[in-house]
Amino acid sequence: MQRIKTTEDWGNILQQSGEQPILLLKFSMTCISSIAALKEFKAIDTHLSKYLVIVQMERDVSNTIEKDLGVKHESPQFLILLNGKGIWQATHYKIKRTLLTDAIKTYVK
Repeated sequence: MQRIKTTEDWGNILQQSGEQPILLLKFSMTCISSIAALKEFKAIDTHLSKYLVIVQMERDVSNTIEKDLGVKHESPQFLILLNGKGIWQATHYKIKRTLLTDAIKTYVK
């Protein structure tokens, strides 16, 4: 798992999603549900690239993600990216390993 720290990093990852699906978690250091979501995100067994945005430290990145994808910001927020778009998302306590794994199987061909 890699952390996205700059809007330039985010632009590269968004472009990379044109070649392969990307998994993204927006995480808040002060939110109990974010801590649970991070644990679930880390537990996903996948070959896909996984990225993390810490919203308190990378607010500009988080805002740019919201703008670029047209997906309202929430935290925690899990997104599957493909072809420069968010094709699936889950938030808060819906971020569970089994649900995420099922979504990957369904939406990533």
